[in-house]
Amino acid sequence: MSTMELTKENFDQVVGDNDFVLIDFWAEWCGPCRQFAPVYEKASERHPDLVFAKVDTEAQTELAAAFQIQSIPTLMIVRDNVAIFAQPGALPEAVLEDVIGQARKLDMDEVRRSIKEAEAQGSPDGQG
Repeated sequence: MSTMELTKENFDQVVGDNDFVLIDFWAEWCGPCRQFAPVYEKASERHPDLVFAKVDTEAQTELAAAFQIQSIPTLMIVRDNVAIFAQPGALPEAVLEDVIGQARKLDMDEVRRSIKEAEAQGSPDGQG
């Protein structure tokens, strides 16, 4: 499966309709982004069950701002509408495969429990 372009118009639907989405935040002028692109594309072919998407930070400034993207390329992984990974930098192929493998193994029920606990502890009134 090849990568798809994410825009502010289709972002919510693509992420909401898919259990596992990898997002590459990039820009045309970015050298490391161009180096990472073929690695990302190859991974998309090796993992046809996952959605591989790209956000052009120049064309989609609102999305880049919403996710506080400060450095590109940045890879983000969203599982079950939860961002579970975000890291700037062009990942080598072996590292990208490792990250995908680790993300696949995550227990999303445990992740959601941890988020709920953190939110409850962080609430100003202590009520969660």
